[in-house]
Amino acid sequence: MLKSIVCQGVRGSRVKYFKELLKNIDPVLLALPLVFAAISMVILESTAWTGELVFTRTIKVQLAAFAIGLVLIFLIMLFDYKSAENKHWVFYVFSILFLLAVFIPGIGSEQYGARAWLDFGVIYLQPVEVVKLTFIIAFAGFLNSRQDLLHSLSGLLLIGLYIAPVLGIVIILQNDLGNALVFVVVAFVMIFVAGVDGKLYAKVTGAGIAAMPLLYFFAMSEHQKQRIDAFLHPQDMSLPGNYQIWQSKVAIGSGGFFGKGLFQGTQKELKWVPVRDSDFVFSVIVEEFGFLGGGVVIALYGLFLCRIFKIARNAKERFGSLIVFGIFAMFLFQIFENIGMTMGLMPVTGITLPFISAGGSSVVTNMIALGIVLNICIRSKVINF
Repeated sequence: MLKSIVCQGVRGSRVKYFKELLKNIDPVLLALPLVFAAISMVILESTAWTGELVFTRTIKVQLAAFAIGLVLIFLIMLFDYKSAENKHWVFYVFSILFLLAVFIPGIGSEQYGARAWLDFGVIYLQPVEVVKLTFIIAFAGFLNSRQDLLHSLSGLLLIGLYIAPVLGIVIILQNDLGNALVFVVVAFVMIFVAGVDGKLYAKVTGAGIAAMPLLYFFAMSEHQKQRIDAFLHPQDMSLPGNYQIWQSKVAIGSGGFFGKGLFQGTQKELKWVPVRDSDFVFSVIVEEFGFLGGGVVIALYGLFLCRIFKIARNAKERFGSLIVFGIFAMFLFQIFENIGMTMGLMPVTGITLPFISAGGSSVVTNMIALGIVLNICIRSKVINF
């Protein structure tokens, strides 16, 4: 009897504590994905428009992904993120093994030139989406536990060796240049935020940039080289992707200031804009809603990133701050790359526009990332009973 009373008391205390934590949540950051979800549903419906409303499998998957993501956000907030700090090696090993899972015969699948998917029959899962987050957690724990590495050349080389297996699997084995760039940017930002020696960091970064031609000639596949060549020679329509980019720019330009109207995009309707429900979804937005609609979407993303940046700066300790800065860098690069790609300002990659592009794996991962950020947010303030 006494044990039951004690257990109920402990459970009640935990519930009360969690309710107090939820008072610290950022309501704007929680609401923005719902706004993005609404935009996503409208645009995906437009890309599937056949003269009447349709409820395609893509839209069903997108709705399910948002619903699952919302549940996961609140489940993630139940756990104290600091418990992951001493288990960062577990997250690191998981990241490598999960990336290698795409090479399991009968499960691994190749799409869009990259062997980066798991085919479970009913659904496709892209492990790299999940690994972006497990790597960020692992790398944050590693950097936080090895601050001594940030002030010497040998230390930075060891950090490079830590990152190399993940990058090697993604860029060489999976042939996925776009997501490899995400990891590079995330690592670059996290190392900087961790407190690396500035002069040493600048020298190593300069050496890395200077070595990029070696990466082009000796590490990239022919498919990846063609993407880079197309970006460097945008007027050459014989190069893969340039014609699609040109059609995307025509769609964006034809939208004018106010756009052609929902369901009225001719470039989209005639299917001249490629992968219009995913990679080039921003082209559809601007064609139908104009410069004004595209500007609103960019402004919403700007607000989203500002809220995450604020949480990163206000985190109580370094581990949490590093995680949020890593997630900030992930979102920032993906948004910039996807929108820039549709305008010919960045190379064509398979990176989606967060929360808006079609893709169950991407949406769920983005929602989990948001849950981690909110977890750190609600625990960044002192709770008084």
